[in-house]
Amino acid sequence: MARLRLGEILIKQGLITEAQFKEALEAQKAEKIYVGEILVNKGILKEEDLAAAIGTQLLIPYASRASGMLTPQREQHLEKLIPYEFAKEHLVLPLNRNMNSLSCGIFNPFDLMMIDNLKKITGCEINFVIASRSDLLKGILEFYGNLSGDSKAGGNVLWGEALQRSRELSPASAVLVTEEGGEAELSLDKVIAKAEEAPVIKLVDLIIRQAIDERASDIHIEPFKDKIEVRYRIDGELYQIPPPAKHLHLPIISRIKILAKLDISEKRLPQDGRISAKLEDRTVDLRISSLPTVWGEKIVMRILDREAIKLNLATLGFEPSQLELIRKGLQVPYGLFFVTGPTGSGKSTTLYSALSEVIDPTKNIITAEDPVEFRIDGINQVQIRTDIGFTFAEALRSFLRQDPDIIMVGEVRDLDTAQICTRAALTGHFVLSTLHTNDAPSAITRLLDIGISTYLLTPSLTMIVAQRLGRKLCPHCKEPYEPKAEEMGDLKLKTELIYRAKGCDKCSHTGYRGRMVIAEVLMIDDDMRRLISRNGSYTELRDAARKNGMMTLFEAGIRKVEAGTTSLEEVYGVTLG
Repeated sequence: MARLRLGEILIKQGLITEAQFKEALEAQKAEKIYVGEILVNKGILKEEDLAAAIGTQLLIPYASRASGMLTPQREQHLEKLIPYEFAKEHLVLPLNRNMNSLSCGIFNPFDLMMIDNLKKITGCEINFVIASRSDLLKGILEFYGNLSGDSKAGGNVLWGEALQRSRELSPASAVLVTEEGGEAELSLDKVIAKAEEAPVIKLVDLIIRQAIDERASDIHIEPFKDKIEVRYRIDGELYQIPPPAKHLHLPIISRIKILAKLDISEKRLPQDGRISAKLEDRTVDLRISSLPTVWGEKIVMRILDREAIKLNLATLGFEPSQLELIRKGLQVPYGLFFVTGPTGSGKSTTLYSALSEVIDPTKNIITAEDPVEFRIDGINQVQIRTDIGFTFAEALRSFLRQDPDIIMVGEVRDLDTAQICTRAALTGHFVLSTLHTNDAPSAITRLLDIGISTYLLTPSLTMIVAQRLGRKLCPHCKEPYEPKAEEMGDLKLKTELIYRAKGCDKCSHTGYRGRMVIAEVLMIDDDMRRLISRNGSYTELRDAARKNGMMTLFEAGIRKVEAGTTSLEEVYGVTLG
């Protein structure tokens, strides 16, 4: 009896129509990939249904994670037979070994070269079950991740060795947990001794190193009743990685606090510190924050990688018309220039990039920051110390006696600071700073609300840039699609096809890689000054800005959707969420 073709099986099972199959065959001529994958990519067929149909065609059993058939036998050390890189590249998951026979889950049984290589590297006869791409990928990341410490992608043998070694340390000699949830006391000498053990040192080093390699902006180490969680923030989202054993929480925290020169005996109060990590030919700064919780201290490490962030306005993501306006605003001899947005919206990077544009040997530039995030040659940078009374306002008063041309203030938090900034702008200085407001026009109402007089604000304010950070679609795997009517609503786009996230190895299967600025730029003109002088409402200010051509955050986001840089879903979430 002749074996049925895949298309015939799919049609017979009612999974696709003949017309859809013919359309996929036509597309195959151009795309040079399997028909089944084309049907999955178009959303016509589910991955699971494709895998099951191939299994029916080739008489290979179909397995899924839900069925439990894709569970490797860990005690057989199957990772030594099939290296992680081979498993991930070819989507092969080792399941069980019996004498000279190895059972594996695979996605593509038609890849005869891969199967031949698999036999050679394992020295075994191979028995297959077939599974979907996503089930295999999750299974591979879970199996090798528990050994290699990579719950997303990539893999790191050193991290796996450090995890394994850390789990072999005796929990009896580490920290005890009380019934209430806090950590029992140990002598300081023992805590320091544990923190200085080689496996703990290696673990902490590798947690930091892997985070930098993964482009993370933050590392979270969080204690709970029976476990520790380690998470990396990448492109604004938190991702878990396989954690060390619970009993290593205190040695890890103590090691980090020793590096940051914090008091390891103080576990009741929050502490802040700093670490400089040397990485090949560059130095990465880490800001350390500890926080007491009911299960022990939580540590967050903010990674400030100066090499990874290019302080260049042109590369941040501003639309060309916005960039032209900003550069025009930076050329005025005096005035107030504000960047606004919520925490984590990239305000500091934009400010530093703006400063980089105006650095000039003929100008005296001074900054007041809390903390100083990036050190820039040619600029006098000052660290604010509120604990000893050296506030933004105090720093600004000192700056005005230092003959400055340009002043940058990390943030305007109170009336005193706002008034000194305004007066400095009125007396011939160019002042840059940040505010926490949702959009550009609301920065004006915010300054008026905290007590700045209209007669001071009207002549001093020159420009406001409001911004968010949106994730960029991975250029290696983004896929075009035609959005549905309900997704569009009243929105009109200049293109019929837009792109959405898919996921691949390059982006750790998130569909996104990197972030960009989505902004609105408000140039303060005479019409806006008249509105400010008569204390105009937020609605009036926004209407006037729109009338004068200001592009809103949402409109700027849609421009990026039309350009294929990001997805509609991301723009909705960032600008309207």
